[in-house]
Amino acid sequence: MTAGSTTGQQTVRLNPADDVVVALADLPAGPVRLADGTTLTLAAPVPRGHKLAVRSVRSGEPVRKYGQVIGYAATDIEPGNHVHTHNLAYRPVENQVVYGSRRTPTEYVPEDQRATFLGYRRANGRVGTRNYLGIVSSVNCSATVAKLIASRAEPLVAQFPGVDGIVPLTHTGGCGTGGPGHEGFETLRRTLRGYGEHPNFAGFLVIGLGCEVNQVVSLASEWHVPDGVPVHLMTIQELGGTRRTVEEGLRLIEEMLPVAAQARREPVPVSELVLAMECGGSDGYSGITANPALGVAADLVVRHGGTAMFGETPEIYGAEHILLERAVSDEVAQRLVERIRWWERHVEADGSSLDNNPSPGNKAGGLTTILEKSLGAIAKGGTTELCDVVRYGERPRTRGLVYMDTPGYDPVNATGLVAGGATVLCFTTGRGSVFGSRPTPCLKLATNTELYRRMTDDMDLNCGTIADGEETVEEVGQRIFELILATASGQRTRSEELGFGLEEFVPWQLGATL
Repeated sequence: MTAGSTTGQQTVRLNPADDVVVALADLPAGPVRLADGTTLTLAAPVPRGHKLAVRSVRSGEPVRKYGQVIGYAATDIEPGNHVHTHNLAYRPVENQVVYGSRRTPTEYVPEDQRATFLGYRRANGRVGTRNYLGIVSSVNCSATVAKLIASRAEPLVAQFPGVDGIVPLTHTGGCGTGGPGHEGFETLRRTLRGYGEHPNFAGFLVIGLGCEVNQVVSLASEWHVPDGVPVHLMTIQELGGTRRTVEEGLRLIEEMLPVAAQARREPVPVSELVLAMECGGSDGYSGITANPALGVAADLVVRHGGTAMFGETPEIYGAEHILLERAVSDEVAQRLVERIRWWERHVEADGSSLDNNPSPGNKAGGLTTILEKSLGAIAKGGTTELCDVVRYGERPRTRGLVYMDTPGYDPVNATGLVAGGATVLCFTTGRGSVFGSRPTPCLKLATNTELYRRMTDDMDLNCGTIADGEETVEEVGQRIFELILATASGQRTRSEELGFGLEEFVPWQLGATL
């Protein structure tokens, strides 16, 4: 979409092959003029962000948007009809895929011309964008103690401006589950290990009850932390209960604060940045404005030598062929296929369907099927080659564009991406999700101007200017890239100012509770 292309227009057509256009405003019944000069008559109103047909589609025939199939006509659809849940049905689409067939080698920016940001370089070479102390509960039974220590230590933090705060990482697992080798247990351990090794932390307390499956000694023994990052292990039962554990925790925090405060930001190349991307509370604008603009920013991060990572497997379902055709190898492509097949088995065993994924808010915003939602969501991945596919909470093996297998549920997805090493997170939203994460700062990107104006305190950047005809996707993508670098250098996000991030650590829970 080019600057000015939607000025004065009521609809936008995303691909010449599309059977539908998207309403850019609430359209009343009656005539509507399309960009090509033709006029359609609407029999009923069409809300902004929703679809209207521009050609006849017979019942059972595919309906296309983005040049791709988003569903099948449940009834005969005529030009001017509102196309949504009442007349568009989901069916799986069998796309013919040749792995790597659309792969284009990335054109990297010469090293001496690459962008930089101000980060915290740790002793092991990894670079952080924030400087926190963490308190990890090994089990839900120690979660309250972890929160008590964090809240009572906050006045101490004010004495050390170089420390961003204390993050209690509490959860509802750690016991009542199988041990080593069990999928749920290993997923939790991998997630906690990712946070324990995260470069945005300068030190840790690890607190257990004492009798849980997830023992603190074996948990911390898996962590590979850099020199100078202390990790103190505590168990409530051994220390004599809650009060004594809190007292000991505060004493250790007092020891760690002045050491953490010695960290200093320094110029580092974007190759040391790990960008995470997420969309939540999506609407009909998500795939038109914020997601493709974030894809441009992701391409810039990759071209400057960095890493861009995204997930939400249930929200790329039906559009995965776009990534498979950009895979650097058959092995990488096959890893993604294996995860798709796992999800098909997973939802079948639950008696559910991946097409149940679009939420009521998504549908109210104009998204009808998982195919349509996925095609818009996958735009966050930009255009560079797919370099790696990793499990939930796993660190990428290489730089470049990386896909992580995560659920679509926002806090669980974000938790996995941060565990994988993400140091800045960009979150696009059209309905108005409120979210923030710690220790990784989260930027909120609004898909439409009305949302940005209504929820200004929660939004960091307005991508609705694309639909308004004021900027191109590329121009907004460049602005997102610049905002990412400023945030990585210490500029606070809206969610940080509001205090988000204490309740958003939500590891993926898999398996039976025993």
